[in-house]
Amino acid sequence: MSYVKENFKLLSEICYCIAKQFGSNCEVVLHDLTRPYDNTIVAIYNGHVTGRKVGDGVTNAGLELLRGMKIPEDQTNYINTTQDGKILRSTSKYIYSKDNKNIAGSICINFDITDLVKLQNELSFFTHQDSDKSDKNENFEIFSGNVHLILNEMMKKELEKFGKNVAELTKEEKIIFVNDLDKQGAFLVKKSAGMVADFLALSRFTIYNYINKYKGEQKKNERSIDKKRTGR
Repeated sequence: MSYVKENFKLLSEICYCIAKQFGSNCEVVLHDLTRPYDNTIVAIYNGHVTGRKVGDGVTNAGLELLRGMKIPEDQTNYINTTQDGKILRSTSKYIYSKDNKNIAGSICINFDITDLVKLQNELSFFTHQDSDKSDKNENFEIFSGNVHLILNEMMKKELEKFGKNVAELTKEEKIIFVNDLDKQGAFLVKKSAGMVADFLALSRFTIYNYINKYKGEQKKNERSIDKKRTGR
């Protein structure tokens, strides 16, 4: 039995209390990260904030963590923006297994501060001088009940980096595209290879070939660097 399932009553009650304390704008989510990635949410309160429900999956940030490309550190009071423009103040607390070695789950708090930010901006207009300086350090986390919709958004964001449409991508750019998605945990999603293949107008075999080719080149480069360091 997973740690989250074993302690579900206590963990879900903690989530409930946080949600009740801060009101309807505060979404609190309990993830069991030992479950399939498209079905990790085991408890959620005020799910209308991001439109999710019990039985939905992790966000793109969760996939990146599970892929091992992100260090599992608790994060507090960071700013997130959703696809529909909501501004969230978020906190993520990771739950570890009994042996304290593996991540078993997480509690995520997403407080909708959109109206507060609007009010702050209106007040600032009357109380501050004009300034061209802006300091935005925002994340773009994709909240959706469907991990395939999340994957679709990840592909769109990845394509934006190239400033081209899919038909204009070279083979080398497609290899980079595929492997950047792999680093973000995209291929942890079921049937993701087929979706990426359709998006790039390639076969699934080619997608896997690109991943293997890229990893092979990385290992080759690492061996070359090691030889230079050792003088061999």
